[in-house]
Amino acid sequence: MNAAPLPNGWSDDASWLLQAIDPRARLVRLVRMDEAAYRAASFLDDRMLHPGLEMRLCSLDQAMADADSLKREDARWIFHIGHVGSTLVSRLLGELDRTLSLREPRSLRDLLVANEDELPRFARNLRRVFSCSFSRSQRTIVKATSFVSEHAPLLVPPNGAALFLTASPENYVAGILAGEYSVKELAAGFEIRTDRLRKRGIELAGFEASLAHRAAAAWACEMTSLEAAGEAMGDRRVLWADFDIMLNDMAGGIKRCARHFDLKLAPRQAEQLANGPLMRRYSKALEYDYSPTLRAELLADATRRHRLDIEAALTALRQAAKSAPLLERALKRSGQEC
Repeated sequence: MNAAPLPNGWSDDASWLLQAIDPRARLVRLVRMDEAAYRAASFLDDRMLHPGLEMRLCSLDQAMADADSLKREDARWIFHIGHVGSTLVSRLLGELDRTLSLREPRSLRDLLVANEDELPRFARNLRRVFSCSFSRSQRTIVKATSFVSEHAPLLVPPNGAALFLTASPENYVAGILAGEYSVKELAAGFEIRTDRLRKRGIELAGFEASLAHRAAAAWACEMTSLEAAGEAMGDRRVLWADFDIMLNDMAGGIKRCARHFDLKLAPRQAEQLANGPLMRRYSKALEYDYSPTLRAELLADATRRHRLDIEAALTALRQAAKSAPLLERALKRSGQEC
């Protein structure tokens, strides 16, 4: 396939989203965006694509050559374990003045298929491209897909800031079991997560026993990914936050995130956001109702229905942690005794 020319000034601001990269075909996909489009998009992966979008397939090598000369690297980053309110937090922070939230660009996921020699350059240039906003005073907040946490140390520059968003294993497992889609996703990703755990030296024998065990294995995989990333990011500013604890005081959580990311809050803005319409909608699809109260009810119901399996899965996690320091650290961070 012939590559189209890169648009003039494509990396000057956020008007062209570097939505996808294909290291094998040596192509990038650029999508024309404005601030309203970014604000509306729950995902910037292929779910955003629809007829009528202005898109171009261009040379990856030329795009990377252009990005090599970019200087700005001040994007803020959100990494998470999945199903822990990261979209909501991204939307809330995106309401602050002079912020632009980007949610799950596919190009970050595409780093997983880059070869080891090119990976550092691609990651460095993506963090530069995603730092480009619509004005010099505007800051971008980039929320990655959960498994992109593997590359957090490459994406966040020295002295950069990242939020690591988590949940306790009890609430994570219950949350997975409460949703039909999340259960299907769990099955599809089990082997991949098992392989990722093995690469970190963690073996979870017997975690096929129930859906709760599989969900616990998913928690272990994504949490140890964050733990490993945090260990490698000693020269960066990392804020850890448990989403369910944040929900108990969302105004306070917004203030902590804003301070961490050096973002300005208007007077009473955190309280207004914490009591505003975004808190009553399903963040991935704003047409649906979803509130902290409903979340708590769904977690309680799933915990009641799967109580024995959840207890067995948590016991198995604690047992596995005895020979896995990263997992032991993750459990201690979540308040679980090993």
